[in-house]
Amino acid sequence: MRVRGRLTWGRRARAGAVLTALLAGLVPPAAVLVPGAATAAAAAAGTPVCQVRDDRLREISGMVATDDGYVVINDGADDEARRRIFFLDQRCAVVRTVSFPSRPRDTEDLAIGRDGTVWVADIGDNDRTRTTVGVWRLAPGAKQPVLHRMTYPDRPHDAEALLLDASGRPLIVTKGGSGAVFLYAPATALRPDASTPLTALGQVTVPSTTTSNPFSFLGRGVITGAANAPDGRRVVLRSYADAFEYDVPDGDVVRALTTGTPRITPLPDEPQGESITYSRDGRSLLTVSESAGQPAGTRSTILRYPATATTLTAAPSTESVDPVSPTAVRPAAGEVGAGGGRTWPLALGAGTLLFLLGLAGLLWWRHTARR
Repeated sequence: MRVRGRLTWGRRARAGAVLTALLAGLVPPAAVLVPGAATAAAAAAGTPVCQVRDDRLREISGMVATDDGYVVINDGADDEARRRIFFLDQRCAVVRTVSFPSRPRDTEDLAIGRDGTVWVADIGDNDRTRTTVGVWRLAPGAKQPVLHRMTYPDRPHDAEALLLDASGRPLIVTKGGSGAVFLYAPATALRPDASTPLTALGQVTVPSTTTSNPFSFLGRGVITGAANAPDGRRVVLRSYADAFEYDVPDGDVVRALTTGTPRITPLPDEPQGESITYSRDGRSLLTVSESAGQPAGTRSTILRYPATATTLTAAPSTESVDPVSPTAVRPAAGEVGAGGGRTWPLALGAGTLLFLLGLAGLLWWRHTARR
């Protein structure tokens, strides 16, 4: 994002973040990719819900739906006016903001508890240099959020996705690379006056797809957002290209992510898709993209896609939007019939790396040369 003609630190770092995440995950590909690719299917664009016209919201990185609208955040912004928690009505107009008591580092996602508590994930780390990450907890009726710092048990990770488990404990989903992401959660109760150690909970293998997106195949293997369904029976992860929905029949979110097979909803060609949430009735997936770096006049638009669950008991939707347009939903690779068992040949590794470096240069130019 450019502010007064200059490129902020966050946008400079983000230009190469997709490549960095992918290269960081370059372990033998057979270990991290689901065998075979997801079957090709027509990918329909989402249905517009409303357009965010407030100029402070150009780098929306996290969103949750509420009974009367939405809550959104920007990722790390240099401008203090953008470093807030924004509450929107159902027409995407800002109705109030909440300031942070101290400067956040890189806020990347939101989650909302069943009691209405809003959790802000301050977990972005493009350069993987942070000694601590954090979550901000905004309790219902509170005037300011409270910061809880956390430390990884192994090494710094870049992460952009936050979930809650059945007890309300925050779960960090790393951005990953090459289709492999990792789960971390606080090992003990969070305290505002101390750093809580995180514990590793397992690995999530993201299915490979062919969905069109601005970052090509690099954008399909990194996780940029996550959300819990209101009834707690599903969770969703998103990349720049797709949404991956997992069933959580027993409330065990970690087991669902590490052992379950997701259903895939394509999210084609969103400019820079970083956010996802469920509608309050659980019937829809809602997404929003950053608009910074896009053509002049581009506004972030909340889009709606049908959720993939086949059995829903929620009440009818109260959102004032048009009927949902059909969106193709395709199975994960493990659900595809004949043709499974393919993996990336290791002999192509060197050529792939060279191609990635060339593509990274192109992406860097695209994100930094425009003024």
